[in-house]
Amino acid sequence: MQEQAMKPQFEEEAQASVNNVTASAQEHKNLKEIDEVKVGRKNSQQASIPSPSPSPVATEQIFERGNITIGEALEATALTAGSRPVDYSDAAAIQAAEVRATGRTNIVPGGVAAAAQSAATRNARITREDDKTKLSEILAEATSKLPADKPVTRRDAEGVIGAELRNDPNLTTRPGGVAASLAAAARINQINHASQSNQNSPTKD
Repeated sequence: MQEQAMKPQFEEEAQASVNNVTASAQEHKNLKEIDEVKVGRKNSQQASIPSPSPSPVATEQIFERGNITIGEALEATALTAGSRPVDYSDAAAIQAAEVRATGRTNIVPGGVAAAAQSAATRNARITREDDKTKLSEILAEATSKLPADKPVTRRDAEGVIGAELRNDPNLTTRPGGVAASLAAAARINQINHASQSNQNSPTKD
């Protein structure tokens, strides 16, 4: 069944976050590729040691390299709204994102969602803005803090949007926030998927 489009009121925020999400994801992929090159050089110097066969998980990651993952979208939020103190709506959105990335029904102890909840609770008791924990402190390197990750879909984005809305006093999402970043990533992935489908479809004479 084809997923329904996101509500129009989120489209503007999603569009505004597209470039930031893309830049963050590309930077993450570039750093990952640099690490792979370094590992490759090290392995070439140890040719006498047989290398293990690629695991199914690693193979899936290679096929999904062109897609933006939930972890990368969270890292993009650290760029677009990193200076903002973490509140309960941010924590709820981050938790929803982590649950969808890992496939678990509960948050990961010591993970990004647990850190966000602790920060939101602490920030609610602090009056001085400079002393509050910021989103960038929680979401920096979010990908490495997730035990599992996956490309963002529209259904993922809608779940995170709903979590952020329900926990915001004004029932709104934040420009450049977690929900907006997930929405932008979902749009990019959908465009990439449609482009790949068109390239793979047989042409008619």
